[in-house]
Amino acid sequence: MATTTTTTTSFFLPNSFNTQNTNKKFPKHPYSPPKFTASSITSQSSKSAKDHLLTLISDQDRGLKTQNNPSKLASIVSAIDALAAISTGSVTTGDNLSATWRLLWTTEKEQLFIIEKAGLFGTKAGDVLQVIDVRNLSLNNVITFPPDGVFFVRSNIEVASSQRVNFRFTSAVLRGKNWEIPLPPFGQGWFDTVYLDDELRVVKDIRGDYLVVDRAPYSWKE
Repeated sequence: MATTTTTTTSFFLPNSFNTQNTNKKFPKHPYSPPKFTASSITSQSSKSAKDHLLTLISDQDRGLKTQNNPSKLASIVSAIDALAAISTGSVTTGDNLSATWRLLWTTEKEQLFIIEKAGLFGTKAGDVLQVIDVRNLSLNNVITFPPDGVFFVRSNIEVASSQRVNFRFTSAVLRGKNWEIPLPPFGQGWFDTVYLDDELRVVKDIRGDYLVVDRAPYSWKE
C-alpha cells in the first residue's frame, strides 16, 4: 500500500532580522522545469528494457539453463519483445551491424549442443561469435575451442530490409593447431536484428530462435 509523507520545513530567523521591514524585495529565481524530449524518454525506456533483459539472461549459461525452464524462457522472450517494440521502425542493417558479436544467450539448439558437449571431445567451448561485414556482404558463425581450435561457417549475406538480412552458408571449417577439415555448406535463411545499439544486438531468425550478443572487445579473423 502506498503511503504519503508530508514534510514540514521550519525557517529560523536570527535576532538581527528586521521583521518590520516587510517591503524589502528579494531577488526572484525563476523555476525552470526539466525538459523531456521524445528521444530522451525513448532512450531511458531502452536502457531500462535492456538492463532487464541482461539481468534475466545473466545466470543462464548462454542458454543452457533456459532449455528446461519454460517460465524463464517466457520471461526472456517477453523482455526481448519489449525491447523490440521500442526499436520498431529503426534501421539495424547499416554499418553499425558490422562487428564481431559475442554470444550472451540463445535458443539455437545446435550451438547449445556444441557448447554443452564439447567436453566429450576433450575440450571446452570458448567464445561463440558472429562476425558480420555488411559492406563485404559476409557473415561467419564461429565457435572457439581454446587455445587453438575453432569451428566456423562462412556465409554470404544480403540486406533485405531495414531489419532483415538474408544469408546463405557457403562453407564450413573445423580447424586445429596444425590441421583443418573442410565441411560442405548447408542451409540458408534470414534473421531480423530487432534491437541494435553500440553494445548490444538482439536477433530473431527464420526458425523462431533468439540470439542476444554483445560487441566483442576484439575482432575475430580467420
